[in-house]
Formats: sequence, C-alpha cells, structure tokens
Amino acid sequence: MSESNYSSAELMIINAARLLRDGDVVFVGVGQPNLACNLAKRTHAPNLVMIYEAGVIGAEPARLPLSIGDPTLVSGSLSVVSMYDIFANYLQRGNVDVGFMGGAQIDKYGNINATVIGAYDHPKVRLPGSGGSQEIAAWANRCYIMTPHQKRRFPEKVEFMTSAGFIGGKGDREKAGLRGGGMLAVVTDIGILEPDENGEMILTALHPGKTAEEAKANTGWDLKAAPQLRITEPPTDKELRILREELDPTGIYLKSGG
Repeated sequence: MSESNYSSAELMIINAARLLRDGDVVFVGVGQPNLACNLAKRTHAPNLVMIYEAGVIGAEPARLPLSIGDPTLVSGSLSVVSMYDIFANYLQRGNVDVGFMGGAQIDKYGNINATVIGAYDHPKVRLPGSGGSQEIAAWANRCYIMTPHQKRRFPEKVEFMTSAGFIGGKGDREKAGLRGGGMLAVVTDIGILEPDENGEMILTALHPGKTAEEAKANTGWDLKAAPQLRITEPPTDKELRILREELDPTGIYLKSGG
C-alpha cells in the first residue's frame, strides 16, 4: 500500500499495535493507545487484556471510550475494582506487561515530560501532569509511547521529568528502585526508537519512504542509528479497515496527528 493511502496517526497506531503480544496485560489510556490495543485484539492478539486507571480489568468496549471512566469500558469487562487495587494489586505487584505512556517531551533516555514547558513556577505552558503515568513508568514490564517525530518533542533532556525512563543511563533505574523495564519503544511517524545497552534511545527502524537523516534532523540530540536499520511493513488493508470502519469511524483520534 502506498504511503499516501494512510495518515501518520494510522501509521503510528498500527506499528504500536504490532508491538503487543497475545496475552499481554496492558495499562492503556484513551485515544490512540486505546485504538492500538483494540486493533491488536482484533488481529494478532485476541487474548490481550486491557486495564484502565479507573479500575476496569479486561475491558471490551463496544464503542470508542472518551475517558478512562467511560461507562462503555465496564460493560462486558472481567471485573471492576478500585483505583487503589489497580495500582497496588496489579501494577505494583508486576502483573502489568505493557504501559502506554503519553507526554509532550521525551528525551534521549526515555524520560517523559507531561508537566510543564519552561520553569516550573512560571511555565510557558502548564501541561496536564502525571495522573498515574509515573507509577506506570516505574512498574510496568514494558513501556511504549507514540508521538510525532518533531525536534521540540525530542529534547536531549526533558525540562521536567514526570515519568522516568532510564533517567541518565540504564543503571539509574535500579538505583532509583524502579523495578519495571522502562521505555522500550518510541513509535513515531518516521520510525521506531529503542534503548541501546546504555539506555539511550537509538533509531532501530524506519517506516517506508523515511530516512535516518530525516529522523536525526527532527531530534534534539545526536540520534544514533542501529547498524542494521529495519524497514517496517506498511499498514495492511485489513488493519486500516478495522481502524477506519470499526474502531474510529468518525475519525476522533485517527485525524489527530494525521
């Protein structure tokens, strides 16, 4: 399928969905991560279990949820528990395989800023903040994020560390007492970044038609590339049909970033 037949939002969602494994327990928010999870469930990962911060386990939403407390998440779910139980008995005990993250900035060690742009006391922009993302980043076995590949989103160091990736290097997570696996994939509209042996995000894959030079030009640090860059498979007709016709027919999230 030619590049012009799909948007950048669809490209990121589909590649994020492909990272998920059958049987994964995923801590997922609304929006594009929700689309990625539901796409995975309807393709290669039918046994994926979605849990939500509001306390829903094993959600099977009949329509696109608009918030983490949307009633559609409850109908048909495995169970509904308190927010405390979600974080203490599932996340902190190591029962969550994947945490989907969000944020305005992500730096070279996978740290995320979702709090402020500029000085904390007098910021240029005050962002939504952490919610539960710092706990998810600390305890989930694998963390993923989807974001457009723009230099302003990829500074060498985040202005405020809302959620920890590898902090200043891979050993720093253990020193900080963070048991989870950290940021293991950053899916952008240019390619995929993954940590090297030191925890630094490097370019490991390019989407069809994209170049390493394009990725480097849109990154705020000297982005390294893996010796063998792989090329991702373009979206299939089936993946696009499920996204467009079943999961987001009105384009609430598919149009954003597209």
